[in-house]
Amino acid sequence: MGLWYSLGIALFAAIGTFLFGFDTGIATTTIAHQSWIDYMKKPSNGLTGAVVAVYIAGEACGALTQTFIGDKLGRIRFMQLMCIIVTVGTVIQTASVNIGMFLAGRVLAGYAVGGMVATVPIYLSEISDPKSRGLIGGISGCGISFGTMASNWVGYACSYAPYGAVQWRLPLAIQIPWGLIMFVGLSTFMPNSPRQLIRIGKVDDARHEFSRIRRGGNTHEVEEEFTLMQAQIEYEMEREITSYKEIFRLFRSRVLVSIAVQTMTSLTGVNVIQYYQTSLYKSLGIGSHTILALAAVYGTVAFLSNAVTTKYMTDQWGRRKMIISGLAGIVLILIYAAVMQREFQNTSNRVGKGFAILGIYLFVVCYYGMLNSTTWLYGAEVLPIALRSKVMGLAAASHFIVNVAVTEAGPSAFANIKENYYYVFVVCSTFFLAVAYFYFPETKQKTLEEVAAAFGDKVVLADEGGKRASLVGNVDHIEELGERSQV
Repeated sequence: MGLWYSLGIALFAAIGTFLFGFDTGIATTTIAHQSWIDYMKKPSNGLTGAVVAVYIAGEACGALTQTFIGDKLGRIRFMQLMCIIVTVGTVIQTASVNIGMFLAGRVLAGYAVGGMVATVPIYLSEISDPKSRGLIGGISGCGISFGTMASNWVGYACSYAPYGAVQWRLPLAIQIPWGLIMFVGLSTFMPNSPRQLIRIGKVDDARHEFSRIRRGGNTHEVEEEFTLMQAQIEYEMEREITSYKEIFRLFRSRVLVSIAVQTMTSLTGVNVIQYYQTSLYKSLGIGSHTILALAAVYGTVAFLSNAVTTKYMTDQWGRRKMIISGLAGIVLILIYAAVMQREFQNTSNRVGKGFAILGIYLFVVCYYGMLNSTTWLYGAEVLPIALRSKVMGLAAASHFIVNVAVTEAGPSAFANIKENYYYVFVVCSTFFLAVAYFYFPETKQKTLEEVAAAFGDKVVLADEGGKRASLVGNVDHIEELGERSQV
């Protein structure tokens, strides 16, 4: 019963990440329609590029806003605020009468989904049972890939619509209801994060919400988990952290792992491949409708890979193994893709061109199957409660900022060094493979509080009466913080 309830919560929360994937993808086909170009009075290349640029800037601002007000509002209230803003943004985009209005809608929508995509994994990690946190938390990543798939198929279908506003307004309008639907879910059956409630002193409310989430579980085990969770959070609250300098000094490893795992995803080249796959298909002599169909199949493969591994691997095999295997696979696949494109892109060899396209599909299986299933959740669960919003906001912002850099460099890079641009991502992925192997601990089957021990931080042990009995963790770290809190 508890698992099904948690799955329902996760599916509603993933509407936030679905909007991120859909709104990111739908702009690609929208601005390609001649009907949009004519209606917007043939905007310059700079204005057309701004459709993507202002959206990503909005995402970064939304993620950074979470660092300042995410904890003050709480997970539910913050996501409700983002639901309102994304609805306004999607309405403005759909109703746009000029390019300025369209850009304003893009900024608002980007701002909302930037805050949402950083918050949803935090929320899901905090309400999940340790045994199924990979499944429940991983649904946030599935939301992104499902949104990408949906936007690709909608773009393909609307390419057959008669010339006119329907071609580009209808895909944008499809986004409007989802923020309202998520808002209703957040206002009715979705629980507050028990960990967040403990942090603000509402222990009785936290116990009530925790009992709702764990309904059907063993009463003694549920109470024991809550007691340990409360003891650890209250202990961490005794250490007043007032600056980012102090955050990095006391929790350097955990903060750097969270930021690294988000920066890493951008530097695999996933967005470059996703955005410019249509250019590759065109260079291989493929027709326009077939290009859109191939892009839609790309999105479908992404979602299916993501869903299968989230269900069957994240809790069973573990986050660390998936990240390491995913990065190793991406290194090999990028080399294969670069070689195939160099050999066959400018030839008449149809079989060879098929192998070049295969490289793109192998990449999407590996990235979405191994990394997208894991990284958003992993970046949240390695952090202590007091820092989760602050650092996840920074990590998400780093993801967006690096994304815009490598994506904007794409056209020039492909024009000048062609498929050799892939080798930039080979080097980056190899670097992060080494980082993950030596510094990323396993988090599967552990409570969020127990994850601290994997980094050598102190973990509170409590007796059945709820009194803290002892601390375990890295001895040096205990001595460093010993003067700051007495247990």
